[in-house]
Amino acid sequence: MAEATENPWLTIVGLGEDGPAGLSAASREAIARAEWVTGAARHLALLGDLTVAATPWPVPFADGIAPLLARRGRRVVMLVSGDPFWLGAGTVVTRHLAADEWIAHPTPSTFALAAARLGWAVEETACLGLHAAPFERLRAHLAPGMRAIVLVRDGAAVAALARYLVACGFGESALWVLEALGGPRERVRRTQAEEYDFADVLHPVAVTIEAAGRGPVLPATSGRPDDWFAHDGQITKRPVRALTLSALAPRPGETLWDIGAGSGSIAIEWLLAHPANHAAAFEADPARATRARDNANALGVDRLRVVVGRAPDILAGERPPDAVFIGGGLSDSMVEWLCKAVPRGTRIVANAVTLESEAVLARWHLKKGGELMRIEVADAAPIGTRRGWRSHYPIVQWSVTL
Repeated sequence: MAEATENPWLTIVGLGEDGPAGLSAASREAIARAEWVTGAARHLALLGDLTVAATPWPVPFADGIAPLLARRGRRVVMLVSGDPFWLGAGTVVTRHLAADEWIAHPTPSTFALAAARLGWAVEETACLGLHAAPFERLRAHLAPGMRAIVLVRDGAAVAALARYLVACGFGESALWVLEALGGPRERVRRTQAEEYDFADVLHPVAVTIEAAGRGPVLPATSGRPDDWFAHDGQITKRPVRALTLSALAPRPGETLWDIGAGSGSIAIEWLLAHPANHAAAFEADPARATRARDNANALGVDRLRVVVGRAPDILAGERPPDAVFIGGGLSDSMVEWLCKAVPRGTRIVANAVTLESEAVLARWHLKKGGELMRIEVADAAPIGTRRGWRSHYPIVQWSVTL
């Protein structure tokens, strides 16, 4: 976190739709003293006639970083929307700067303004920035009665969001379309996703959603039903997946290697466990790798990194894991490589279904310890006019912390 200093060369000013009227005294002074001002063309227009040099921030956003840094040491003001550090540009810029080089003056975010208009508790509402992100990131939040505030690019995106909700079975959801919050152009309109027909939505725009409908709801616990994942039979089935995730024990901010990922179900559930988690899925079959990526995108965890190739050859140079799951390609050489290559404290979980793979796990359990568990699952199935137990292949699971 930056501390206020006497001479930070960059001041990041949060600007609302009310323009200069909503600026603090410190923000006004920074703009008055600036040698150069930059920001979106819309932000510069809100300030009116400036007496200093001003340049619109380019698109794509990354192209503006170098010109900004080239002015290091001069008095520079960067204009952003609302709160620079809530899905804002502040985080992107300050990662290039030392703590004493910048200071920020935020104004209320769109999330705060939207919640204030509707009387919603922000801490109980999902707040998502979907300007350049897929709508699927909303999928885990779609359950009757759940609320979300979503930032989108423009009116066309609002219409597309309504269609997405209908496709998910939540067409009955109430939508509030909120334009230019906090300024003279502010407008708030209510409709339903399945009835959406606004053709005159202006930027900037946010949408608030109160979910309603009969669409399927993604469970919040690990061991989601298998039909949430497209697969060709190569999938860790629901009961075993729940036990596997329990053994992997995902913690916030951790990284998983999913080796022999198949449908990607283990890595996807790892990512669903916490928004700060990371995962890489390694799969030798290109078709399965594509399917795993599609599954991740559909469930809103498009941050899954899918790598096509055979482990351990493709593992070198990867971000060190906190946990490793071996779902395919299990061998003595694979486990030996992992024991030498991954950091101490890494958790390894491996599942085996064949006698040969069971023998591998038994040997490594003898060498490294940990827990060796046999999992047997049976389902009730018809036998003529009655029912009996239909057993699945037993699974042997080895879990160890190196």
